[in-house]
Amino acid sequence: MGTYVPKLSEIEREWLVMDASNQVLGRLASEVARLLRGKHKPSFTPYLDTGDFVIVVNAERVKLTGRKLTDKVYFRHSGYPGGIRQETAQERLAKYPDRIVRAAVWGMLPKNRMGRKLLRKLKIYAGPEHPHEAQQPRAHAL
Repeated sequence: MGTYVPKLSEIEREWLVMDASNQVLGRLASEVARLLRGKHKPSFTPYLDTGDFVIVVNAERVKLTGRKLTDKVYFRHSGYPGGIRQETAQERLAKYPDRIVRAAVWGMLPKNRMGRKLLRKLKIYAGPEHPHEAQQPRAHAL
């Protein structure tokens, strides 16, 4: 006997829809990261992409607990001296609600080639509509 390793042709991927309405950001992000990696499947292999595609809708209605809405700060840097920019979670949620969810999920994925590949399977939309009806996604509850 040996360890079972799925072939690329044997990996089955589903499309799942998750509603972020009134969900705590961290709990939502950890479940999305688990689904993207494929940890919910018996055929999970750490060095292979066995996960599913995940569609997150209503990202603008995600919740942050405590005072994170005003105290959590996101930084970015242009690479030039003095080029650091910052914005609070409240500002980012109002302007780019998809980016706040993407950053939380990225923090829970591997920081390598596979992690970047997994992040491309994540589709995030601020409102309740998404253009992926042709893939026949099924709802996934948290």
